[in-house]
Amino acid sequence: MRTTYAWNMLNLHGRKGAVIPCKTTSAALAVFLLLAASSLLPMHLHAQRAQGHNFNYKDFQAKPYYFGISLGLNQSDFKIFHSKDFIRNDSFSQAQSVTGPGFNLGIVSNLKIGEYFDIRFLPTLSFVERNIKYTPPGENMLPLTRRVESVFVEMPFHVRYKSVAYHDFRLFLVAGVKYVFDVASDSRTRQAAGLVKISPTDFQFEYGAGIQFFFPYFIFSPEFKISQGLNNVLIFNDDLQQSTVLEKVLSRTFTISLHFEG
Repeated sequence: MRTTYAWNMLNLHGRKGAVIPCKTTSAALAVFLLLAASSLLPMHLHAQRAQGHNFNYKDFQAKPYYFGISLGLNQSDFKIFHSKDFIRNDSFSQAQSVTGPGFNLGIVSNLKIGEYFDIRFLPTLSFVERNIKYTPPGENMLPLTRRVESVFVEMPFHVRYKSVAYHDFRLFLVAGVKYVFDVASDSRTRQAAGLVKISPTDFQFEYGAGIQFFFPYFIFSPEFKISQGLNNVLIFNDDLQQSTVLEKVLSRTFTISLHFEG
């Protein structure tokens, strides 16, 4: 399967191949979340005053279930564990994961369980980029980068705990598991024979938090989540040195989502 380098179209300013640090980009995503929430706050407060404090959350609280859509941005990388062969090899002085950008499109299904708990199912199409960079010894040697671009079909199941509503605001915590399958994986193609192979399937544990804003016709919920892979996604290849210097590779993702539900 031919891999499409979708992120090259983003045309990020700066030197080609430059990497944005994970912490810096995650902070930028957090700022984006805060700006998105604050931009709706004046509208939200004006609607409350116009309604004479007829709180919108009461209408949604009466619904046993509702649906919505989800839009998100993600930052993904690998947690790499080196093998014993890495110490003995003389071809690579370092193997590290490089964070890549991505975005999510999903559908929200929410089932209310009592006053403070929800069960949520959010099937999502997720575009993800992750890279493994191998640095040879010596100052004049160019690094070797294994680019892994994926299109994940994700099946997350979450349990959400909601706080007591204050006017039309509500905080919540969310946790759950998800199954992911990479429909764009090159792990089975002949062209990938000389590449480090990553498994197209994974199970991940997720946790996060967010805020609900109740409007007359919908709920706006900015949310951040951290996903930790539970499976070793490295497909070991004894004939490839880039594979033998690795023992285990786990997936990690930081996601900021904007849910529109009702």
